[in-house]
Order: sequence, then C-alpha cells, then structure tokens
Amino acid sequence: MDQLVIAGRAYGSRLIVGTGKYKDFDETRQAIDASGADMVTVAIRRMNIGQDPSQPNLLDALPPSQFTILPNTAGCFNAEDAVRTLRLARELLDGHALVKLEVLGDPTTLFPNMPETLKAAEILVKDGFQVMVYCADDPIQAKMLEDMGCAAIMPLASLIGSGMGILNPWNLRLIIDNAKVPVIVDAGVGTASDAAIAMELGCDGVLMNTAIAHAQNPVLMASAMKKAVQAGREAFQAGRMPRKLYSADPSSPTTGLIGS
Repeated sequence: MDQLVIAGRAYGSRLIVGTGKYKDFDETRQAIDASGADMVTVAIRRMNIGQDPSQPNLLDALPPSQFTILPNTAGCFNAEDAVRTLRLARELLDGHALVKLEVLGDPTTLFPNMPETLKAAEILVKDGFQVMVYCADDPIQAKMLEDMGCAAIMPLASLIGSGMGILNPWNLRLIIDNAKVPVIVDAGVGTASDAAIAMELGCDGVLMNTAIAHAQNPVLMASAMKKAVQAGREAFQAGRMPRKLYSADPSSPTTGLIGS
C-alpha cells in the first residue's frame, strides 16, 4: 500500500487538514471524515485542546485515538514564542512529539520568517520534537531544515488562505528532487485541481484548511480534495506522457487506412 511515512509512522492518507474556520465542531468533524485524513493540525494559540476546561474541547470532536493531532504555532512571529507554544502542546498532549512549526514574518502576508524558523527548528529538534516545518519555497533553506533534522519540509504554494494555487512549481520541483524527507505543500491551495497539481509534481502530501473550511459546501469540498490528492499521486506514479511542442501523435494507427 502506498502510504505517507513521517518520522517513522505510516499514514493511509496524504491529505492533512486544518481544524480552524469552520462554523462549529460538528462541521469540522464532518469535513475531516469526508477528507479521509488521518492527521489534523491544530493552532494551539487559537483552539482549545484543554487549556480552558470551561470551553468546548476540540479533542472531544476529534479524539487522539482516531486522529494524529498535529499542534502548530500559527500566530507566532518569533522563535521564542513558537518554541514555548509547542512545549505547552507537548504537555497538553501527554508528551506528543510530532509538531508543525510555523514562524510568520508579518500579519498581512503570513509569509514565513525564515531566520526565526531556522532558529526555532534547531531548538525543537535538539529538544526531541519531530518537526514538520512551514517554510518559503527556497530550495537552499529547505535543505538546511532537512539537514538539521526536520521530519518533513512544508513549502508554501502561495500565501496562507489566498487560494491562489501553486505559483512557483519549479522551486517546488527543486525542493522535491533534493529532499530525502517528505515534502508537503502547505498554504495557498484553493480547489481540487491545485491539490492534484501538487501531487503530480511529486509532493508527498498536501496540507490545507481554508480551501475546505471556506468553501460554500465544506464537506463536499473535503471529499473533492481527497479524490484530487489520490488522483494526483496516481498520475505522478504512472508517469505522464512527454510534452511535444508543435507535434501531434494520432491516437489510432496510421497504417492500413481505407483508401491508402
């Protein structure tokens, strides 16, 4: 079976989904189920997973016994805050080590602050975390993160929540071709074709939230994303035909035609 393997653990789905921006936890659960995702990412600064016992707990809707919870540092703008947030998550999740690191550069673009990302990643890896890291689509910095021990590299396709799709496929290919750990497109996917293109390029998986949660029908979009990721993966494995500029190739044989 073709599975996604991260930090030594295999997952049946190559689609990772976020848990924010839904109207309620019931819609969140329906969309996650429709997506087929095994792993869900949770913004520790924005979502209650036990920090406030008086409020609804996301883990009641998405129990860790059924899903791999991937705590993330959304809303952190420096390494110190990101490290503190993930250490808190580890306590709340009983020693859970697999995390998603993101250190943002500014509140408008949400583009990653790479110097602070590199700093935080180094601290977290040394502290025993298995770090999946949101980063710029920079092949050199992606390799630096891999070399320091990150479990997965997660370059953005375009700005978080923009829905603009993959703007620089060439950089993604450079990262994919040089990586020995999973490469997962994170941020910018808007619809199913974006997810399929990411997988056709050779990405190991896709992470998304807004594309599903802000769709007019989130549950149906989650189902579409599941199929798109599967189709894109199969197309990558099949190997597409070569592109031929200014040249056609008939589908039917040209020999033995009537009248020839």
